[in-house]
Amino acid sequence: MNYRISHRAASLSPSLTLAIDAKAKQLKADGLDVVGFGAGEPDFDTPQHIKDAAAKALADGFTKYTPSSGIVELRQAIAEKFKRDNGLTYKPSQVIVSCGGKHSCYNVVLATCQEGDEVIIPAPYWLSYPEMVKLAAATPVILQTTDATDFKVTPDQLRAAITPRTRLFILNSPSNPTGSLYTPAELKALGDVCVEKGVLIMSDEIYEKLVYDGAEHVSVASFSAAHLEHTIIVHGFAKAYSMTGWRLGYLAAPEPIAKAIDAIQSHSTSNPTSFAQKGAVAALTGPQDHLKVWLAEYAKRRAYAHQRLNAMPGVSCVNAKGAFYLFPNISKTGLKSTEFCARLLDEEKVAAVPGIAFGADDYLRISYATSMANIEKGLDRMEKFVRRLVK
Repeated sequence: MNYRISHRAASLSPSLTLAIDAKAKQLKADGLDVVGFGAGEPDFDTPQHIKDAAAKALADGFTKYTPSSGIVELRQAIAEKFKRDNGLTYKPSQVIVSCGGKHSCYNVVLATCQEGDEVIIPAPYWLSYPEMVKLAAATPVILQTTDATDFKVTPDQLRAAITPRTRLFILNSPSNPTGSLYTPAELKALGDVCVEKGVLIMSDEIYEKLVYDGAEHVSVASFSAAHLEHTIIVHGFAKAYSMTGWRLGYLAAPEPIAKAIDAIQSHSTSNPTSFAQKGAVAALTGPQDHLKVWLAEYAKRRAYAHQRLNAMPGVSCVNAKGAFYLFPNISKTGLKSTEFCARLLDEEKVAAVPGIAFGADDYLRISYATSMANIEKGLDRMEKFVRRLVK
């Protein structure tokens, strides 16, 4: 039998982050002492009151279909979150709850892009963005940045990349994989270009709550009514509430786009899990005390890992301003990222994600969403490895 695979499916690259994480877990299952820096998820448990709310909903029999875009109670809570945290006014009808932040991103691309369209994506990028664009039969246009500019795109770069075919600009601040964070002035300048050129912005703000050194997250949608009209915000519960496995994300969009996404979702996944949505309501409306504790721990790990990486020969690393990743430059070790990470895992049993997965082959991603003991052990091993390379 000749199983013909569609061009869209055949063009995709499998997720390297998931592949690295799976390999590390398999090596651990085989009894090896592996340190994993690959996973992009908090090592903290979901706060108890969120789990209790979902458990109660399950016990109460809240196990049936809900509206495809999510229960009104949750959409209202999300609208209130945007008003409270970001100064943005959305109606619940402009909010769509999805099966994860990744699902929200894909829905946006699918609803706004088609064959012949171009989507501008700054690199390093979250590895799924270009693949989602390809699935919509549109063309990813990559804007390269480096650690010399803290991995930030300039308004001039953005303006030069825009063509009559440009439909969407993908903005991720704080960033996965680099941890970079645009200042309000930098965000406004990028938003101004998109407003001027009539380009939509998909603003991925899932790491909003994870910022350091007194920095403040600002949404590009907040600068004016025009910025709001040009922006679709994608968000989720995974990072700030350690709900990665719950698969709950959300977005807020201009009404016509929200309607289109609701239609897409009604024919693809239908509603997100019913009782998980009740947990999400508790996440947004309940106590937020855990965030201060988590951020203090992340900041401690970040400082330690940043210092250790910069002390290694052949390695340099700008500090993250948000999220829970560092993105060290390994170009002076003489290895590109795939070989570096493969050998690091084979020789020292340390799993990191090669930068090529994010469009930056001279770097690798280190997640510090793991215990300090793991970070210390993993970086000890990585230092041994690079000292063998750089003599």
